[in-house]
Amino acid sequence: MEPAGLTLKLLLVGDSAVGKSSLLRRFMDGAFEPGLTPTVGIDFKVKKMVVEGRAVQLAIWDTAGQERFRTLTPSFYRGAQGVVLVYDVTRKDTFTGLGSWLSELEMHTTNSSTVKMLVGNKTDKPDREVERKEGLQLARKHSLLFIETSAKTQDGVQHAFEELVIKILQTPDLWDKNTAKKGVQLTESSAQQDKGLCAAHCPLT
Repeated sequence: MEPAGLTLKLLLVGDSAVGKSSLLRRFMDGAFEPGLTPTVGIDFKVKKMVVEGRAVQLAIWDTAGQERFRTLTPSFYRGAQGVVLVYDVTRKDTFTGLGSWLSELEMHTTNSSTVKMLVGNKTDKPDREVERKEGLQLARKHSLLFIETSAKTQDGVQHAFEELVIKILQTPDLWDKNTAKKGVQLTESSAQQDKGLCAAHCPLT
């Protein structure tokens, strides 16, 4: 199945005030609003984009980080193809708190292939408490994609979402409903791309 017009469900999770909504606003509208109020419950945005020549529609769920809203989150993990875990590089507690978010992901995601990305946000600020190498180490430990961003300067924001989508597109069982029934060739092509066994589409490598 060619993923043209494909809709992907993405989640933004992390502690309150790490900049999840600012990242989303920057990605969606190219704007930055310093005084953005905390998300209450769940916010939802849709964006169409073309990644490596493929048209995709992103349904992005921005979840509240406050403890009182955490019970809302589990149901939104279901069916997610990608999850972005955000922390604030100037607040060590938001980095150490990622453990509980990772535990929730393990508990509630319905597909073990769900692509996860770790994002260290607010790199424009001088008072850094979490070094880049610490983020890298955590990402490697949990097999996460990793990038640092600044919603304020837009550094890394577009790249982060593009990398996430590319990885999802490289994982057909996350979006191809027919893989189990008639996607034997597709499965083979994923495992043996170097042998040229492409099914409906070939990865642009």
